Amino acid sequence: MASDSALVSVAERERFEQDGYLIIKGALTQDEVLHYREALDRSYLSAEAAGLVAPGGSLHWLGAVAHCPQAAGLADHHTTFPYVWSLLGWNIHVYHSHLDVHPPLAGRRPFRFEWHQDGGRQNREVETDPRPRLSVKLAYWLSDVSEPGRGNLKVVPGSHLTNWISGPPRRDVVWPDPDGAVEVAAAPGDVLLFDRRLWHSRSDNYSTVTRKVVFFGYTYRWIEIGRAHV
Repeated sequence: MASDSALVSVAERERFEQDGYLIIKGALTQDEVLHYREALDRSYLSAEAAGLVAPGGSLHWLGAVAHCPQAAGLADHHTTFPYVWSLLGWNIHVYHSHLDVHPPLAGRRPFRFEWHQDGGRQNREVETDPRPRLSVKLAYWLSDVSEPGRGNLKVVPGSHLTNWISGPPRRDVVWPDPDGAVEVAAAPGDVLLFDRRLWHSRSDNYSTVTRKVVFFGYTYRWIEIGRAHV
């Protein structure tokens, strides 16, 4: 576990640079997991009352702190934030965050190819190969995704250095996952740190466990992207 003064170790940095992601095991204590999960549950109920929850019960809510003020403690948590600033430096800010709740699916949903890199227009308009990192993201797991099929994040290790992957002509055309794709396993309290360029996708949740996770994205202060959604 990282301390409040730790930088990314040489081994961790090498693994991050090679794979494009790193799992910070046990970043949150059991009490913290319970605290943040209960806060997320309260926010979910308020979203449900406002009619913002999708059919089937899923919620992807931009603005984690705006809709769940208790989540502010995760933005610069002492076990995870040192990893962020040791990768990007001190001149950074939270530019993006969201709350995610995905209950088990009742049945198979229509296929949709969801593989992507974060960054939106950056990926079309920045002419480098590979694209620049520009930002990293932390995913705080509040539910148990230690087994596949629970809405785990799927990633392709090392794909952050690849600008293109094979995909279908339309997102609704059935297409296999990219070669080398894996589902990231994490216990409640584990945190996934990943490069925005890493090709990733959320998997479907066909388990009995509701997927609960909070995301924070960090970039340089001179980049202004979606600050209204922090």
